[in-house]
Amino acid sequence: MADSNIKNLKNHGRETYAVYYGDEFVLKRPLPTFNDSSKQAWLNKQHKTKQIIDDIRAIKNPLYNVPAMKYINDDEFQILEERAPGTPLTPDLYNNLSKRQQFEIINSIASFLVDMNELKPIGKIQTHQIRYELKFSRLDNFIENKMSTWFTRAEVTQMAKLRDIIGTFEYETRLAWSHADINSGNVLYDPKTSRISFIDFAETDYKFIYRDIFAPLQIELDIYKRVYETYCTLHNKNLYTMPGIKNENLREIMKYRIMVVWLRRFIKAADDLRKNPINQKSADNNMEKIFFMRRMMQNFINLENQFSK
Repeated sequence: MADSNIKNLKNHGRETYAVYYGDEFVLKRPLPTFNDSSKQAWLNKQHKTKQIIDDIRAIKNPLYNVPAMKYINDDEFQILEERAPGTPLTPDLYNNLSKRQQFEIINSIASFLVDMNELKPIGKIQTHQIRYELKFSRLDNFIENKMSTWFTRAEVTQMAKLRDIIGTFEYETRLAWSHADINSGNVLYDPKTSRISFIDFAETDYKFIYRDIFAPLQIELDIYKRVYETYCTLHNKNLYTMPGIKNENLREIMKYRIMVVWLRRFIKAADDLRKNPINQKSADNNMEKIFFMRRMMQNFINLENQFSK
């Protein structure tokens, strides 16, 4: 293939650099800053990821696409993957689709999640504390020691109450084989072919079962209830049971799973705040983060009101 067909791209994640090979394939390498041990760790992860991709592709479910990892070149530290068609499945894209396309997307997401969860044995019921999915110590430190620099006393009190609830909230669930990173960047959709593709299986592992069902993508698209209901009709009921959508315990789980998604973004924004901005750009960044965090705090209030009805 001629060099003229190769175009440099931005980093793919924290570890990978990629170039396109025409329109069908992506060639990826570890970042050039990696030393030999980091390159080897990267290569080991690619072999693990390839097996995960091969396993889910072997199901051959026509409702969704998982691009193949064609080969791994150990000597050159290279992987060649199929390029997923379409663009990230954002709210703007989803809201401009037909009702039929939206229905197909919901059905495809639920089908993919069931297939992933049932690829490997389902775990037994156990109690899960939701705080362990967050950088909880950072949230606690921000509320106790830093938040009053930029927010009112009432706002600090609001977040302290939420922290205390999140810190103690727990629910019964099961471990299941999960993609673990379902967001709009990892789910691509091609409106011309109505084809949905799932990519980036680097985080795939055993996770508690509601994590993928109430993932950032479904929350952003506001389809998490419909995905859940479809999931419940598709999954193997002989392997595990799922409560109905109106179950009070499930409603609590849904509410706090949504809060976890928003809290991750809140904590990230808090980490980026600077007490003493060194220039106007840094000061403007602070204002942007504060505005975003206040919007998240209003979302928490709205969510509480929504689920209290």
